[in-house]
Amino acid sequence: MSKYYCLIAGLPSVTLDDVKLTCPVPAFKTELDTILSDQDKLLMRWLFFKYDNHNLLSFLRKRPGYKFDGRGEFSEEEIREICDLLKEEDKTPENISVPAYFAKFVRRYYARFEETESIEFQLLEDYISALYYSEAIECRNVFLSSWFEMNLNIGNILTAQNCQKYGLDKSSYIIGENEIARQLRQSSARDFNIGKTFDYVAEVVQIAEDQDLIMREKRLDVMRWKWLDDNTFFKTFDIESVIAYMLRLEMIERRILLDKIRGEKTFRKLVSDMKRESSNTLEEFKKNNR
Repeated sequence: MSKYYCLIAGLPSVTLDDVKLTCPVPAFKTELDTILSDQDKLLMRWLFFKYDNHNLLSFLRKRPGYKFDGRGEFSEEEIREICDLLKEEDKTPENISVPAYFAKFVRRYYARFEETESIEFQLLEDYISALYYSEAIECRNVFLSSWFEMNLNIGNILTAQNCQKYGLDKSSYIIGENEIARQLRQSSARDFNIGKTFDYVAEVVQIAEDQDLIMREKRLDVMRWKWLDDNTFFKTFDIESVIAYMLRLEMIERRILLDKIRGEKTFRKLVSDMKRESSNTLEEFKKNNR
């Protein structure tokens, strides 16, 4: 594995409470393309395939008004080329490195889902996520594999909590086939009988009870941030620290967006309250001066 002494030493410090990104994710990604070894570039790609998943689904389902996310590994033209070749000739482009799960999903989409307009977008999203995580967890890097498995488990725990809350069949919504996924499908206990086996499960179960969705996501990011710190402590100049820095930038970027969404909601509520108060005042004025 390569060492990145100059890169790591030159990175600006970041905290989860940063309100502005000193190094935007796309800019850092572009910088890494000229620094990382070929082997480490292959590892880094797994962080960005999640954006390609959304771009692919939106292309296949022709979602109106969807804005292409440029943070993925494939351009719009490449996604179109991949889909066209797989549909017509059942092969991937020779000049594009396509992960196996990506090609598998496209083949299955054209074979089973293309003519099924009624299938929910969320179900397709869950399916490609399951394929993505299953392959990502098998990547040849213990740190990255553990990161993906943790996030798969977090997502499944939150899903299982919601299924219990709304009386839904968990087996239809839990993705993946690891030990936690199997246990979540089978157990109806509050902690799904996995709290003693996996140390972060109890914390996730507690966070899941927070009714404020934005605050819940922030609390999960605090947990993820700590996990990154703990698992890169002895890998200061390794690729793991570079990956962790990229993941931290993504968390800050998402946190800023969540704060913006909350701010816009608060502003709209304030304007609505002011309009309502103004209307009530006007009615009271009219009543008193009839």
